[in-house]
Amino acid sequence: MKGFSSGTIHGKLGIRAGNTGYFSLQDVRVPKENLVGEEGEGFKIAMFALEQGRYTVAAGATGVIRASRDASVSYALQRETFGTKIANHQLVKQKIAEMEADYQIAHLLWLRAGYLKNTGQANARATSLAKWQATVRSEKAASMAIEVHGANGYSNDYPVERYLRNCKAAIIYEGTRDIHTLMQADWALGLKSEKSARKRLPPWSPADARGAAAD
Repeated sequence: MKGFSSGTIHGKLGIRAGNTGYFSLQDVRVPKENLVGEEGEGFKIAMFALEQGRYTVAAGATGVIRASRDASVSYALQRETFGTKIANHQLVKQKIAEMEADYQIAHLLWLRAGYLKNTGQANARATSLAKWQATVRSEKAASMAIEVHGANGYSNDYPVERYLRNCKAAIIYEGTRDIHTLMQADWALGLKSEKSARKRLPPWSPADARGAAAD
């Protein structure tokens, strides 16, 4: 299409297994038959799509917390210092306990947002909260996992350094931690209200997923 260009972004800190790209529109004219939604709804559609992205980002960040916890538990039960496993050290236990709490918090927030989505209820506030909390807690969990691993955590011989690199992007895209902080404050103060979309995605069903896989 005339005026459209795209490319791939290289040299990223993390998420290197995923292809990241960009596109540019310069004086692009779109035929009327290619109109998505109704005229004037472009921004609303973009924001609705952003909500879906925030939900998946929350899921990924929740997974990073769990992976950080699991790696730390495994390492703490194997690594010995001064004649005892580091799992017996209180400050190691503290880090693992915090990772466990952060995982459960992020997981429950994500499940609640998913329930609201699947039942057709307004979910922008819940999805924003899930994305915000899961991503900031994933950075905390990955950082603590590196500390549990000590010098080994700074090496790519162990996966925890990758968790820290990967989680940083999630704090930035689909709305930074700062914008979600302000959004949550505005909702709590009554300065912002949720608006229902004119059309919503159909409910997801495990049976549908199984049927698609069988096909």
